[in-house]
Formats: sequence, C-alpha cells, structure tokens
Amino acid sequence: MGMQRFMLRSKIHRATLTGTELDYEGSIALDVDLIRAADMLPGEQVHVLNLSNAQRLITYVIEAPAGSGTVMLNGPAARLGAVGDKVVILTYAAVDAEEARRLKPIIVHVDERNRPV
Repeated sequence: MGMQRFMLRSKIHRATLTGTELDYEGSIALDVDLIRAADMLPGEQVHVLNLSNAQRLITYVIEAPAGSGTVMLNGPAARLGAVGDKVVILTYAAVDAEEARRLKPIIVHVDERNRPV
C-alpha cells in the first residue's frame, strides 16, 4: 500500500450560523439539502471554520429538516459561534497519491438563507 494523502473532499462555503444549542451531546446540524449537495453523511467528521471569530473545530454532521436552512452548532461547539457568523464546513478523505491528483472537491456555495446556489 502506498502513501495516503488527506485531501479536501467537500466544502460548504460561507454558510450563516442559524443557531447554537449548548445543552446537546455535540455536533453540527445541517439542512439535509446542504448535506446532499456536499455529499456528506450523518455522523461524518467535519471541520468547521468560523470566519467571524477565527475559531476552528472538529465535530460531526447530524441532519436538520430539508429546506430549513439550518446550520446549528450543538454541545461544546455552541460556545465557538454566534447566530449570524459565517462558517465554512469541510470534509476530507484519505486517498492514495494517484487518486489525490485526480480528486476534485465538491464546493457548495449558498445564498443568504443557506440554500445551495
């Protein structure tokens, strides 16, 4: 087996944080439409970059209702953002060196209501 590289697989770019819920076991709730557009899975690890306060965190995806526009930090992550913050949500994949050169990440841009555009 050759070397593995960790490559960007998908990104939801500049979504708006719609809520925070501290009293939860932890995760980021995302509108199912965003999850599908970015080819993410419930339970998948994501990195969340908060453009408004420079925080970075690692958590996992849970589903929020389709069409809701939900982007909500739950549990301890809720302390790292505020409603209205702009965030980037990233997934990565471990791929062999050859596949790494061919991989084209999925980039999902959103409107002001967090709908894919």
